[in-house]
Amino acid sequence: MRLLDLVLPPRCLGCGEAVAAAGTLCGVCWRGVSFITAPQCAACGRPFPHDMGADALCAICVAAPLAFGRLRAAVLYDDASRPLILGFKHGDRTEAVPLFAGWMARAGGELLTGADLVAPVPLHRWRLFARRYNQAALLAARLGALSGVKTAPDLLVRRRRTPSQGSLSREGRARNVAGAFALRPGRSVQGLRVVLVDDVYTTGATVAECARVLLRAGAAGVEVLALARVLKAEDI
Repeated sequence: MRLLDLVLPPRCLGCGEAVAAAGTLCGVCWRGVSFITAPQCAACGRPFPHDMGADALCAICVAAPLAFGRLRAAVLYDDASRPLILGFKHGDRTEAVPLFAGWMARAGGELLTGADLVAPVPLHRWRLFARRYNQAALLAARLGALSGVKTAPDLLVRRRRTPSQGSLSREGRARNVAGAFALRPGRSVQGLRVVLVDDVYTTGATVAECARVLLRAGAAGVEVLALARVLKAEDI
């Protein structure tokens, strides 16, 4: 490995500057990442400007409770994290998995404690064929190794190929994924606590639909752990 590093020195995942180890960030790029930490909403993990108590809920969760237990995300999806995540998702930068999963393990430690399964949001088989890997499945596998929680990479299946969610409204996203997921035949989640893993949480339509499938199948609880989440400036 040291010989390889001499020939191809490790580069920052963000800017490409030389770094000490592969799959890491330089100091400048690291300082640009906005990590989501306490104080935060007890349900969705939305950051609070000041400590409101361990069980405090944000106004959004009070008005419209989540379709699952809790949500935690490691970082904000913003100008600093977006290129890193897109490079991982679409640019084969899978060397970022240990770094990203480490962030997620710290952000979602309370979710992983007591969980029975870690499972990724699935890709449709044709999208998986085109991309060659499911980024959520890579993160889930690493999280399972870090936490000691069993990973179920094929727990859910995507029954139909849905259009990209990127340009859809909140309501459109929910309609787009309605009925799109199912528990893989022969699998059981009866009485189990499942942590769903995804890369970016936007409106939550996709993970909410996955959670409904698992809860209808008898799961004792479903919680969501994402690498990043989209938040409006006024929510930060």
